[in-house]
Amino acid sequence: MPRMHRESHRTSRIGWLRAAVLGANDGAISTASLVVGVAASGASHGAILTAGIAGLVAGAMSMAAGEYVSVKSQADTEQADLNKEKSELATQPDMELEELTSIYQGRGLDRALARQVAEQLMSHDALGAHARDELGITETLRARPIQAAIASALSFAAGAAIPIASTLLSPAAWVVQTTSATAFVALLVLGGVAAHAGGASVVKGAVRVAFWGALAMGLTAVTGSLFN
Repeated sequence: MPRMHRESHRTSRIGWLRAAVLGANDGAISTASLVVGVAASGASHGAILTAGIAGLVAGAMSMAAGEYVSVKSQADTEQADLNKEKSELATQPDMELEELTSIYQGRGLDRALARQVAEQLMSHDALGAHARDELGITETLRARPIQAAIASALSFAAGAAIPIASTLLSPAAWVVQTTSATAFVALLVLGGVAAHAGGASVVKGAVRVAFWGALAMGLTAVTGSLFN
């Protein structure tokens, strides 16, 4: 009997990776931009730090709420489709068998083999077979709203902590420069790590995130200066 080997695919990370990357990037960019904008307006060091901490708390809760609502809507849609499929399997099993057979025929199997595969899969787990092959719903890619909300909030807070720490440790006169530089380096690292985890180009991922972060900080600094 041949030995089975375990395979690890990057798609298994999609559920938490998307929320974590989005949260960390948003936390670093929005909080650094907020701090830079307030600092550029000539505010005191205490006011700048207060604004940064308030941005961290508000942003983390906003990310968690937004991610939960968004992913919960997806989960509700998936569950509605599964309930409909379950009802059809109970009331129209022959039509559901034919539907699955047609799907496998469309993927290249001849009708006899497609029918045999459909019958065997439906005898084992009819709902699972239709969820996977008709609806495109798999356990790996199913929507998980609570997981997404927690990942978003924690990653946002982690990203936001970087510019806040920089602000706390920086002299008041150098807050804009040190926070901008620290956030830029952090965004390069975050972009590279996210790209590596997803199997994409590390350099492109790092530059892409850092570019948008630098643009956001630059625009907020200009805004803060205008409203001195």
